[in-house]
Amino acid sequence: MVLPHTFLNALLLMMLTMFCWGSWWNSYKLAGKWRFELLYWDFILGVMVAAAIAAFTFGSLGYDGFLFSDDLMRAGRRNMAMGMGAGAIFNLGNMLLLAAVSVSGMSVALPVGLGTALIVAAIWSQASHPQGNPTMLLTGLGLVLAAVVVNTYAYRRVALVKARQAIKMGKGRVNIPTVGWKPTVLAVVGGLLAGSFYPLVETSQAGDAGLGPYAIAFMFAAGIFFSTFIYNLFFMNLAVQGRPVEMLEYLKGTLKQHALGLAGGVLWAVGAIASFVVASAPEAHLEPALTYGLGQGAAVVGALWGLLAWKEFRDSDAPAKILMGTMAILFAAGVALVSVARLYP
Repeated sequence: MVLPHTFLNALLLMMLTMFCWGSWWNSYKLAGKWRFELLYWDFILGVMVAAAIAAFTFGSLGYDGFLFSDDLMRAGRRNMAMGMGAGAIFNLGNMLLLAAVSVSGMSVALPVGLGTALIVAAIWSQASHPQGNPTMLLTGLGLVLAAVVVNTYAYRRVALVKARQAIKMGKGRVNIPTVGWKPTVLAVVGGLLAGSFYPLVETSQAGDAGLGPYAIAFMFAAGIFFSTFIYNLFFMNLAVQGRPVEMLEYLKGTLKQHALGLAGGVLWAVGAIASFVVASAPEAHLEPALTYGLGQGAAVVGALWGLLAWKEFRDSDAPAKILMGTMAILFAAGVALVSVARLYP
């Protein structure tokens, strides 16, 4: 199988992970009025196809002669089940994050959700494998938490201004402007789940019957694929926003909308496969949970997409824009500190 053999190669793959995980959400934004519940059916197909292609190409090449099929044949059933279980846990968190994006936008949902995921992943890692400088780690997590709080405050400030304007124009249903907590709750719960799956990944890779990087990526994708048939029926019938969605509406989607869902799934899967490969590289090894933590820089990438490309805060006042800039700085600094904390005693 093909693995990186230098630190530079591993670093480039991690940057690819960050870009892919922070950018695939654009597929939903580009799909227009296409509901996220419907886009997700194409998303999981893209994830599964990309994982299969990677397994039978990069996972079956290389100097070692060890094939993806060999990896699956020697893997234990418990290890495979753990890999799929990790994918199922992550998938629910990912769907909740996409639901939050549908309600509030990328620049709001992703920093809150992925920031929460980073905090959970770092705590899991430190609890199971204590190492590095705890002061730097706690400082980094504190900065990430501060970024989440600042982001939430900026969103609620802008939403409150819009609610007041709606009341003045006679469009509000009440006379007192209010802002709900739905986007924040969806993002936080999604982040808690998205940051909790890695112990199962480590278990699936442990022992003589453990899964290799391409095998765990494939089983993880399978967990995402099959669990969606349970989760998405719930989201379609108890919609986060708007009316319930009928399955027949999926067939009414345009070729562009289906293609965007597939592209989003492929883009996410490329980032995930790169992350698994880096975590398993023997000569350029980086601690798995740390690799996942660094991937959470995707929150900054996603927020920048939302702010610069989709202009999600274009109607906000100057203080709100300053708050969003502050959030990006805090988040980036927090991710950097969490990343390097393990390099120092």
